[in-house]
Amino acid sequence: VESSIGHVRDLPQRASDVPEGQRGAPWAKLGIDIDNGFEPYYVVNSDKKEQIARLRRHLKEADELYLATDEDREGEAIAWHLLELLKPTVPVKRMVFHEITLTAITEALSHTREVDRNLVDAQETRRILDRLYGYELSPVLWRMIGKGLSAGRVQSVATRIVVERERERMAFLAAGYWDLTATVTTADAGSFTTRLVAVDGTRVASGRDFGDDGRPTRDDMLVLDEAAAGALTAGLVGRRLTVAGVEPKPYRRRPAAPFTTSTFQQEAGRKLRMSSSLAMHAAQGLYQKGYITYMRTDSTTLSDTAVSAARAVVRERFGADHLPDTPRTYANKVRNAQEAHEAIRPAGDRFRHPDDVAGEVPTSEARVYEMIWQRTVASQMTDVVGETVRVTLAGPVGPEGAGVGGAVTFSASGTVISHHGFRRVYREDVDDPEEGDDERVLPALQVGATVDVAEVLPDGHTTQPPARFTEASLVKRMEEFGVGRPSTYASIMETIQRNYVFKKGSALVPTLSAFAVTTLLELHFPRLVDYDFTAAMEEDLDQIANGRAERVPWLEAFYFGSEDDIGLHAKVTTRLGDIDPRGVSTVELGVTDDGEPVVARFGKFGPYVQVGEDTASIPDDVPLDELSVARALGYLDTPTDRELGTDPETGLVVIARSGRFGPYVSLGRLPDRPKPGSPEGRLMSVPRNRREVKVALAYLRLAAGRLDWAAAKQVLNVPKRGIGKGAVERLAVAVEDGAAPLDALRRADELGITGRPLAGVRAFVELADDLAVGSDVAPDEVLRGALLASGFLAEVRDGEGSDARLANLDVLFEAAGSFADADALLDELDRQADADEAPRPRTASLFQTMTLERITFEDAMQLLSLPRVVGVDPTDGMEITVQNGRFGPYLRKGSDSRSLESEEQLLTITLDGCLAVLAQPKRRGRTVARPPLRELGVDPASGRTMILKDGNWGPYVTDGEYNASLKRGDSVEELTDERAAELLAERRMKGPARKRR
Repeated sequence: VESSIGHVRDLPQRASDVPEGQRGAPWAKLGIDIDNGFEPYYVVNSDKKEQIARLRRHLKEADELYLATDEDREGEAIAWHLLELLKPTVPVKRMVFHEITLTAITEALSHTREVDRNLVDAQETRRILDRLYGYELSPVLWRMIGKGLSAGRVQSVATRIVVERERERMAFLAAGYWDLTATVTTADAGSFTTRLVAVDGTRVASGRDFGDDGRPTRDDMLVLDEAAAGALTAGLVGRRLTVAGVEPKPYRRRPAAPFTTSTFQQEAGRKLRMSSSLAMHAAQGLYQKGYITYMRTDSTTLSDTAVSAARAVVRERFGADHLPDTPRTYANKVRNAQEAHEAIRPAGDRFRHPDDVAGEVPTSEARVYEMIWQRTVASQMTDVVGETVRVTLAGPVGPEGAGVGGAVTFSASGTVISHHGFRRVYREDVDDPEEGDDERVLPALQVGATVDVAEVLPDGHTTQPPARFTEASLVKRMEEFGVGRPSTYASIMETIQRNYVFKKGSALVPTLSAFAVTTLLELHFPRLVDYDFTAAMEEDLDQIANGRAERVPWLEAFYFGSEDDIGLHAKVTTRLGDIDPRGVSTVELGVTDDGEPVVARFGKFGPYVQVGEDTASIPDDVPLDELSVARALGYLDTPTDRELGTDPETGLVVIARSGRFGPYVSLGRLPDRPKPGSPEGRLMSVPRNRREVKVALAYLRLAAGRLDWAAAKQVLNVPKRGIGKGAVERLAVAVEDGAAPLDALRRADELGITGRPLAGVRAFVELADDLAVGSDVAPDEVLRGALLASGFLAEVRDGEGSDARLANLDVLFEAAGSFADADALLDELDRQADADEAPRPRTASLFQTMTLERITFEDAMQLLSLPRVVGVDPTDGMEITVQNGRFGPYLRKGSDSRSLESEEQLLTITLDGCLAVLAQPKRRGRTVARPPLRELGVDPASGRTMILKDGNWGPYVTDGEYNASLKRGDSVEELTDERAAELLAERRMKGPARKRR
C-alpha cells in the first residue's frame, strides 16, 4: 500500500511551470486553453515527482493496481491523474470505502469499479472555475486596492458574510433598559427567583424588544429606566404577591442528528474550543487509524450496521428503557446536500468505548473521538421527557412605586426532567446561552396562594450588537446559504485569515482590506459574491458530477457569457474604468464637531484614518466597529515624535519617536514621510524599483523635455529598436563630453552610428518630438499617451506577468493623476530620490524597560553611543565592544562573543566585568532566560502547563515542547487558555521545528 500524498498534478502556479517553448501561448497565463474547450494544462507538483517515481517502480512489480482514494470529487480526480501519469499496463480497479476496517476493506475489494469520469469532470470544472475566478479578479484587486490580495469563488463570499456582520455592528445603536428580579418565599419557607414581566398590564421590555437602531420594536411596551426600576424596587420589598396562574406543559427534546462535517466543526468549536482546521486534522488522524468513518460528508444518515452498533451500546450501557422501539432516522436540512457518504461515526460494527481509545491516540484525537461516539450513540436513544411549569405572580405596588404603576406581574419557569434519555450520554452545546434548558425545580404552588417578596434586585442593561461569527457559526451560515462543501470549510477558514480576518478570542474580525475587497466586488461584480448565485454554482457542479450537465457549455456560459449574463471575462475587461480605488477602500466613520468627514482607508502602506488632509496610520487589528470618531481623532492627535535636546558635538536634534518596529531615538531628523492620501504619499507608494515603472517614468521625462542620460538608457531600446551596445556607447561618450541626450541623439550620424541602429535612433527622436507636450496636459494622460505611442504598453499587456506589471502601472497612473502637471510630478520624484540617497540619521531602539514618555536626553545619548568600546584586553591588546543584537545584548572581542544578562549592562559593564564574562565557558544561547509573562492553564493536547513568554520575535506561548507566536489580534493581556491551546495545536500540526545543524 502506497500513498500519492494528496494531489499529484495541478494547473501551473507560475510561468516557469510551463515548458519554455509554450510560455508565449495564449493559454499559458491561465494554464487553461479557453478557446479550445477549456482544456487544462497540468504539471506534476514539484514535491510529488519523487513519489510518482516511487509509485512507478512499485507498479513494475505489481500484477494489479487498486486506486483507493476518497470517494468524492477530489479523490476521484486524484485517481484519474494517477492513471494518466502511471499509464499502467496491468489491470486497474477503483475501490472505495468509508472506514478503514477489515470488513470495509474486504467489501471494497469485492466491489470495485472504474474511475467515474463524471466526478472527474466535476472536479476539473471546479478547479478551472476557481482558476478563472482567482486569476481574473485578483489582478483587479492588485490594481485597485493593493498587492497580495486575492479573490476566490468561496473565500470572497465567506469574507462578505463576515464584513456584513461587522457593518451591522457598526450601524448598531445601543439602548439602555432596566429590569427587576425578585426572590420570593412561600409559606413553607421555599424560595425561588422570578422576573418582572408587566406593569399595569403593559409588558416590560427586554433586550430582544429593541431594534438595531436602539428603538423599541413595538409601542405597547414599557421601557424601564433607572429611576422607575428604583421606585418599583422600593415599592415591592416586603410586599405579598398572589399566584395568578400555574401553567404546566409537557417537555420533550429529541437528540441531535449524527455529525456532518459542518455540525462536527461547529460542535468541536463550541465544546472542545477547536478551530475548524484543528478539528479536521484530529478527525483525519482518527479516520486514517481506523477509528471513525470518512469525515467529509453532508449526510446525517447512518448505515444499518452503524444503527445496530449504536443501539447495542445503548442497550448494554443504559438499558432497554433508553432505546426507542424503532431506529431513529434524520432528515437532512442542508441546502445542496450531496449525501454521498454516511454521517461521521465510530468505525466498525461494534463501537469502541472512548476510554479504550484514549490510550492509543493523542489527547486531541481522543477528545474528538469521544464527542463523535457520544453524538452517534445519543442519536439512537430516547427523548428527554419532563414537564415545564410557568408560574405567574401578581400584586400591587407599595406607595413608593405607585408613580410608576399600581400593579405588577412576575413570571418564573421551571423544568422537571422525568426521563433523561439521550442526556445520559450527550448534551449539545448552543451558541446562545438563553437557548439552554437546564433543569430548574419550582415549589409546588396553587392558584390563589401567596408569596412574600424577600429581595428585589434592579439591574441595568445595554443591548448588544449582533455577535461576530466564530469559525463554527460562520461554517453554519455558509451551510445555510449552500456555499462551500464539507471538504472546503476548514481550508476556507484558513484562507480568509491570511489577509481578511483575524481572531479576537474566538470571534472573526474583518480587516479594512476585507471591507475594501468586499465593497469593490459588491459594487462592480455583485453576482460573483451573491449567495444564491454561488450556491447555484455548487448545484451545477453537482449536476456535472451526476452526469446531468456538461462541463464545457457551463464554463463557456460562466466565462464568455450567456443570454442573462455577460460573463466573467467581459466584466473584468469592461468595468475597470468604473472602479474608484479610493472610494472602495474608504469606510466612513462619522464627522467631527465641525462637520468634517472622518474616514478609515486601506492604502498601499496599510490602514489609516483621515480627516481633511491629515492622516495617521492605525494598527492592522483595530476592529472597525470599535474605531469611533473619537478614537480616530486620537490617532491623528498622537505626536509622532518628541524632541529631547541637541547633541553638543554635532548640533543635531535628538528625537524619540515610534516606528514600525517599535520606539527608537534618532540623532537628527528623518525625512518627513508624506501623508498617505497626499499626492506625494501616493507617489511614494509607487513601486519604483519595478522595470515597467522605471521605463514609464523615463518616457515621462522624455515627453516633458527633461530626459537625462539615465532615463534615456532605460527607454532607447524599449521596445526593441535595434539600437545596439556600440551605438549606446558612442552616445554615452557624446553625453560625457557635455551634449544633452536628445542633442546627441539628433546627430547620431555624426557620431558614426549607421544602419539599423541609426534607424532606431531616428525613430526614437521622432517619437520624442511627437510626445512633446505643454504644461496644461495632466501627467497621467502624458504617461498613458507616451506608453501607447512607444508600444511599451502593448508589450507589457502581451508579456509574461502582465497582470502584476499592469497593476504597478495603474498605481503610477493613479499617483500621477493627483499632480497638476508633469513638471510638478518629476520635481517631487527628484526630491524623494534625493531624500532616499541622503545619509540616514543614526538611530537606536529603546530598551524594553524604557518608554517614549519617560526617556530622557541623557538616556537617548547613551543609547546612541552603542555599540560602545569598553576597553582593550591587556593580555592580547584586542578591543572589547558591547552592543544589542538580534538575540539580545552581547559583548564581542574579535570573533568571540558572549551574551549579557540585561540591556542595562550595555551601559554599565566595565572592562573588568567584560573580562570576567569572557573567562567563563561559552554557552549556547542566552545565559539567563527571560522570565515568563504569565502562567496559563493546562494544554488539553499535551497535558502540560502553558506559559506565555516574551521572545526575540515577540510574545509566544509554549508548553515546553512547542512554541507558538501570538498572531494579529492576539494580545498578551487578553490571551485566554482556549486561544493559547489553539495556537499550540496549530503549531503542532506543522510538526517539530528543524534541528539546527
